[in-house]
Amino acid sequence: MTAKLVFSFLALAAAGSALDLRNASFQLPQNAGPIEKKAAQMIAEEVEKRTQVRLGRNAPGSGPVVSIVRGKGPAEGFTVTVTARGVTITGNDDRGVIFGAGYFLRQTRLGRQKVEIADNLQITSAPKIAIRGHQLGYRPKTNAYDAWTVPMWEQYIRELAIYGTNTIELIPPRSDDDDDSPHFPLKPIDMMAEMSRLGGEYAMDVSIWYPAMDKDYSDPKTVEFALKEWGEVFAKLPKVDAVFVPGGDPGHTQPKYLMALLEKQAANLRKYHPKATMWVSPQSFDKAWLEEFLAIVDKEPAWLAGVVFGPQVRGSIEDLRARVPKRYPIRFYPDITHSLRAEFPAPAWDAAYATTEAREVINPRPMQQAAIFRRYIKASAGYVTYSEGCNDDVNKFVWSGLGWNPDANVTELLRDYSRFFFGTEHEEGFAQALLALERNWQGPLATNGGVETTLQQLQALERKASPQMKLNWRFQQLLYRAHYDAFVRARLAIETSQQNLALGALAVASRTGAEKAMSEAEAVLFADELTPEARTLRARVFELAEALYQSIHMQLSVPRYAAIALGRGANLDAIDFALNDRMWLRTQFTAIRGVPDEKQRVARLTRLAEWTNPGPGGFYDDLGDAARQPHLVPGEAYERDPDFLKSPLAGFGELPENGNRVSWFTDAETLGDTPLRLHYPNLSKDSQYMVRVVYGGDSAVRLRMTANGTELHPFRDKPKPVAPLELDIPQALTASGDLILEWTKPSGGGGNGRGVQVAEVWLVKK
Repeated sequence: MTAKLVFSFLALAAAGSALDLRNASFQLPQNAGPIEKKAAQMIAEEVEKRTQVRLGRNAPGSGPVVSIVRGKGPAEGFTVTVTARGVTITGNDDRGVIFGAGYFLRQTRLGRQKVEIADNLQITSAPKIAIRGHQLGYRPKTNAYDAWTVPMWEQYIRELAIYGTNTIELIPPRSDDDDDSPHFPLKPIDMMAEMSRLGGEYAMDVSIWYPAMDKDYSDPKTVEFALKEWGEVFAKLPKVDAVFVPGGDPGHTQPKYLMALLEKQAANLRKYHPKATMWVSPQSFDKAWLEEFLAIVDKEPAWLAGVVFGPQVRGSIEDLRARVPKRYPIRFYPDITHSLRAEFPAPAWDAAYATTEAREVINPRPMQQAAIFRRYIKASAGYVTYSEGCNDDVNKFVWSGLGWNPDANVTELLRDYSRFFFGTEHEEGFAQALLALERNWQGPLATNGGVETTLQQLQALERKASPQMKLNWRFQQLLYRAHYDAFVRARLAIETSQQNLALGALAVASRTGAEKAMSEAEAVLFADELTPEARTLRARVFELAEALYQSIHMQLSVPRYAAIALGRGANLDAIDFALNDRMWLRTQFTAIRGVPDEKQRVARLTRLAEWTNPGPGGFYDDLGDAARQPHLVPGEAYERDPDFLKSPLAGFGELPENGNRVSWFTDAETLGDTPLRLHYPNLSKDSQYMVRVVYGGDSAVRLRMTANGTELHPFRDKPKPVAPLELDIPQALTASGDLILEWTKPSGGGGNGRGVQVAEVWLVKK
């Protein structure tokens, strides 16, 4: 894939007359090979699925002809020309044949007994990005893939090929996962071999994401075992073009031992696949290990083909590119599948979504994915995306479209996707629905009235849908998300109202008595007040979950569908999780009831009722809640920093369902060595202030806090259990009327990279 790649767009057919292809025959070269035959088969089968018309049944000469021929030009390129006599698909090489056939399918208007294409279409095209791939992991951790059969895998790999994907990446039988799944139709190594074969049939490169999982590669016996194990996998696969070994997540081996192992594994690989290459990433390395890794790469080992930039790599892709010798391409490994605790989390995601829909929800994010692509692609030779299921299906096809043409209009890519998968007549409706679903996640959910509009748009499409369309798993996914979003918004409004009423009862405990106040609050907090409309939404979510299990084997529940875990896409099990503080308040009430003094009980209830009140002249920030963090110092625009290496992001810790406060579940966090800052201008110059802070999140790193550069506390562990920490700020530090509070963690760390995580801050005027 070192050939010079070009892209030319000669002409797109304007709306007008169309060529009827219902009676078309195929014409292949006399020496047609398996690729030309696969292209014709692909066209015939995809057309028949959508139209009931089987192309190629008529003898040549009785109607228009679809010719598949070879030509010359840029690698992977093609030309599609339509005349009154038929269609000519000219592929410059094997991939060009497949991609040309795929483009023809995407441009053909298909419907019941309808196969038409604009009769003046002519396009010559080749991709701009050399590596365009997606990881397809047949393993229990995924939310559907472990149940897919060989025909299902062929269909998906075919669809990726239709959109210009040239690489699939497989996962070996042993990884950071269970050895078996109740859903497996084949043993992992057997399915891996089938997927490798399919990649070859569609002219794709086949890569393996191969973590080095053993404990000690400084031990020759461990190395010997690994060479044997990996060699057995290589031997069983009909096609392997590359192996990518992550430096961590999983696996955690010092670079000098890891690179020594991979030199041996590269030779091991070439015994079975002589042209296959070896790639590696410095994922999860701390500063010292990264420097050791780069020192080895600086020696330019001949066995190494390239370096991968992925999640948990220290610094930016530009930093890595500057340090790695130019002979090695940098491949990008973007996480397109996770919505939180991820390389590219959904920005400013509402806590209600994070509580329920969680990390591996169905997540079309077309505009954000385009921003990520455009931020990173210039420093890379291409990408293979990190995916753990079909929840990110839309994102895959956005990446494929941009990989072909980085300047493509994202909305046009969505129209192209919708036309092929949902039909010409629904092209605009589905394209706009995909954009709307992304907007559902933008801004505070409580005020996002667009959620109901998105649902209404998809319900309108459902009313018009044919029986076949209602069985379309991609349509079912969009309906599931739209109904789930709307139900969460409805329940958030109900539970917010319940909490406000409960806090109102606590606020008058001095008049009613502590026990009565708590009893009234509990009665409100734990009442089932779902409206009939909300119950209908909830029931529909369950119906769609069942439909997705039947159609695509998507496992949205642990008890119902044997998903591997709640956090692995089984968000149906979280649909009723608490969205307010009721679980935390119940724990507080239990403790308060054990206090013998009524005056103390009332005081504690009053504190709960006035939790967010910083007092006269004070300030409160609920960090992680985009609507309540006025003093948080922002970072760069999303388009420049979509992985939040330089900017604070919304982080999430222990769920409210498990007894946490919502304000402790969310936090503002930074990654790597980036500090977190709050800025308070125009303070009273003559007053002294006290800061109260709650450290949240899931990171165990030690934190240091300063006020205008003066240390308020040195590096220390977070209080356990979570509790507010109070510190006086010397009056001299605020005498200017301006205050910056800053938190840092020890520099140079590795692992997942999560650093400072602060949940709540009060600045109290004393």
